[in-house]
Amino acid sequence: MTDIAQITDSHCHLDFPDFEGELDQVIARAAEAGVTRMVTICTKLVNEPSVRVIAEAHDPVFYAAATHPMSVGKEPMARFDQLVEIAKHPKMVGIGETGLDYHYTAESAEEQQESLRIHCAAAHATGLPLIIHSRDADDDMARILSEEHANGAFDCVMHCFSSTEALAKAALDLGFYLSMSGIATFPKSQELRDIFAAAPLDRILVETDSPYLAPPPHRGKRNEPAFSALTAKVGAEIFGLDYPAFAARTQANFERLFAKAAAWQKEGVA
Repeated sequence: MTDIAQITDSHCHLDFPDFEGELDQVIARAAEAGVTRMVTICTKLVNEPSVRVIAEAHDPVFYAAATHPMSVGKEPMARFDQLVEIAKHPKMVGIGETGLDYHYTAESAEEQQESLRIHCAAAHATGLPLIIHSRDADDDMARILSEEHANGAFDCVMHCFSSTEALAKAALDLGFYLSMSGIATFPKSQELRDIFAAAPLDRILVETDSPYLAPPPHRGKRNEPAFSALTAKVGAEIFGLDYPAFAARTQANFERLFAKAAAWQKEGVA
């Protein structure tokens, strides 16, 4: 396995019922594919303890936590002090996913914006990167991220990026990262691939967003961290690199952005 290029699945949901009873096998298959590290995302703060346990139980797994924008209207508003306290855990490496979703939950737009600003402040205070979900909210997203970054700088990744060229430019201009999911591998996603191709290579991550958005040949089936290698192979084609070279660049990008995860591994904490 030492000759397999290593990559990181920077965004997955290992606590979802889709993986119940299979985590050991899922993580083993990821390792066989060269996916030696993954960040599992807590989307409701009430579930943070159970997500934390997964990260504690599996060396390759780190976690992030937030209130997902689609949950803002139904869950208690995240508190700044709550996020800062959670961030003290050694394997908690990101604030997210937070953001705006006007496609499914436009009725809670005002609350989503308030929640997003709280998470931005927590990212600034903790030094952890913000993980953003954005759907049908490009103008408000660009405006709020710009305003909050001016109030107190923070790092950020636009998770599962599939928005417009304008939002990509706004994010990149702030020094943020774009994460490539299985959507970038779909046949009808050439416009999205062109957006990635125009971005700096040192701002690109790969992810699955599993159990969703499986790339071919698994499209329509349950996604899992091992399949981020399939997305990364398309990423290599987009940037005109061989797979090991692209994998190495995305690894360096992940370790720059998620410095806490990189430091944890280097210190040999287990």
